[in-house]
Amino acid sequence: MSLLKFQSQSVSRLYFMGAIGLFVGQIVFGIALGLQYLIGDFGFPAVPFNIARMVHTNLLIVWLLMGFMGSAYYLIPEEAQTELHSVKLAKWLFWIFLVAGALTILGYLLVPYATLAAATGNDLIATMGREFLEQPLPTKAGIVVVALGFLYNISMTVLKGRKTAISLVLLLGLWGLALLFLFSFVNPHNLVRDKMYWWFVVHLWVEGVWELILASLLAFLLVKTTGVDREVIDKWMYLIITFALVTGILGTGHHFYFIGLPGYWQWIGSVFSAMEPIPFFAMTLFAFNMVQRRKREHPNQAAMLWTVGCAVMGFLGAGLWGFIHTLSPVNYYTHGSQVTAAHGHLAFYGAYVMVVIAMISYAMPILRGREANPQRAQNLEMWAFWVMTISMGVMVLALTGAGILQIWLQRIPADGQAMGFMQTQDQLRFFYWIRLGGGVGFLTGLLMYLGSFFVGAGDEPVPATAAA
Repeated sequence: MSLLKFQSQSVSRLYFMGAIGLFVGQIVFGIALGLQYLIGDFGFPAVPFNIARMVHTNLLIVWLLMGFMGSAYYLIPEEAQTELHSVKLAKWLFWIFLVAGALTILGYLLVPYATLAAATGNDLIATMGREFLEQPLPTKAGIVVVALGFLYNISMTVLKGRKTAISLVLLLGLWGLALLFLFSFVNPHNLVRDKMYWWFVVHLWVEGVWELILASLLAFLLVKTTGVDREVIDKWMYLIITFALVTGILGTGHHFYFIGLPGYWQWIGSVFSAMEPIPFFAMTLFAFNMVQRRKREHPNQAAMLWTVGCAVMGFLGAGLWGFIHTLSPVNYYTHGSQVTAAHGHLAFYGAYVMVVIAMISYAMPILRGREANPQRAQNLEMWAFWVMTISMGVMVLALTGAGILQIWLQRIPADGQAMGFMQTQDQLRFFYWIRLGGGVGFLTGLLMYLGSFFVGAGDEPVPATAAA
């Protein structure tokens, strides 16, 4: 028996399955990168470091976007109280996005990057070669087409149905995501302007409009799992997104410190970046407050764990680890070090990976005809949560230690003589081994999470009175 309120929500299952598959690929390449830090010629020349890193980061972006899209296709019909505008369009866009993404990754792996650039029209509009935005021109154009089709689909659904704060904030975040991506087509010859526009995409995504998506998904999950009045949750969400936009937009200045822009950005960037942990701390308070005030005991305890865990880890990664090196006098030494990598890993995992997994954890049992997975499956999933989260913590602490030692040896001269880059890297091997161990542990947790979908298929579902 179907528990879906609207049958068109079932299209989200395609996106969730695609996202998880790409997530596994991302982690496999991440472990390969960890090995290449320790064994320099590992995988060479078949998969050199720069290509493995491109694949790792590009898979992260693609699977998160796919996860956001799947979450929207599940959430919007339920919030709008109407069927999705076009299920057929949603399915076509999924396959176009998946095939284009797969071909792009194969292009990275099988064709020299310079050859790929020449073959895909980079001489017409030079957009390749920039970190996170390495995609060939046809892929970037394809992303725009898929994004516009997706936004048309969900916007028409919202317009013909009920308008809620959650759906409107999600829509604002998704439209902002698509529009800001257009800056990836802007590549001035002036390096300062180039980096400025590059940060318009990268920063204003992850520290701007993505936070709106995060807040709306978190609010939806809390509405569904706690039964707290929607009006209370809406007020919290408005407070969070206001702080997120004000601090996130002006906080872009912490990337402008040393790239040739006016010096006043050191003040603006420092002050507003220091305030960026506030919305993430508010999210933590929000989640715990709603769980404490819950009016029902939801049987899907695994989804509850991912939801609350997202709020906590998002604050630690995006908030606390971001604050550690956001002030300009500190960033002068830490910028581009392993401290940056520590922040990036924990922030992406805590804020965005976990909220997508929380949505999948909540929605997939319903898509499969039950309110929650059997207890055995939930137990395995909750173990997966702890294995993945602790492993990420090990990685982040290792990278933080590596970054501190790197700064001490390489960037703070002793007797006027700093250690060279490669000499410094050799001194960090202990931390890199720990980081690799954390990566293997994370992959183990992810495989446990995947395994939870196949455990207890014939068991009785957990009753709705299960303890929280």
